[in-house]
Amino acid sequence: MPFQKVKPEKLSSAVIDQIELLILRGILRPGERLPSERELSDRLGVSRPSLREAVADLQERGLLTSRAGAGIFVTEVLGSAFSAALIQLFSNHDEAVFDYLSFRRDMEGLAAERAATYGTDADLQVIDELYQKMTAVHGKRNPKEEAQLDADFHLAIIEASHNVIMLHMMRSMYQLLREGVFYNRQIMFKQRTTREALLDQHKAINEALQAREPQQARAAVEQHLTYVEEALFRDRKLQRNEAIALQRLQRERDRG
Repeated sequence: MPFQKVKPEKLSSAVIDQIELLILRGILRPGERLPSERELSDRLGVSRPSLREAVADLQERGLLTSRAGAGIFVTEVLGSAFSAALIQLFSNHDEAVFDYLSFRRDMEGLAAERAATYGTDADLQVIDELYQKMTAVHGKRNPKEEAQLDADFHLAIIEASHNVIMLHMMRSMYQLLREGVFYNRQIMFKQRTTREALLDQHKAINEALQAREPQQARAAVEQHLTYVEEALFRDRKLQRNEAIALQRLQRERDRG
């Protein structure tokens, strides 16, 4: 008969399982510091030797890393799915920008649909609180803070979709966006009309999610990202036209 004796689970194995799940579900994030050994052992209800054994295993597998004098952190590499060469390639070509936005439109539309369907009340509360923060910051005209909240709002929707593969893939995409690889988010907040439109679009997304309307949530996200794509296209065209105009101006001055 295919039965084996049941072995009691080691405490360190239970700790490993819990930390793994927190990383997998995006609750512990790349670069995030774990509590001190004393605090963590108290929270988990295990001895320090059991905790050390678990941490050593997770470090060996590249999920955690130790920084001298600073503590234990979730490995930063978990936040990036792209090689340095590919990141450089993305940053050198406009084609990547618009393919990126097209990809986001497809994936985030699906995520919004899933969030409206599968998101818990707590998930939707997080999204709503981020939208309220966006509204509060709107009057301050702080592009950096607006851009950060914009990213957090969209990632909260991804998290509320409860698909861990989508979560980690899109988190990598957003990390590149934060680093300015695809485009500088802050250019989207230069013009007052653009800022107003963006806030209205996020309001529509939030309202559809809070009402648990999957199709409306998807449509609102898709409309928002189409607007972003068109705004960036206009900005790139304006930059090209300005460069050409400056060449003409220089020519006339050289002739003068």
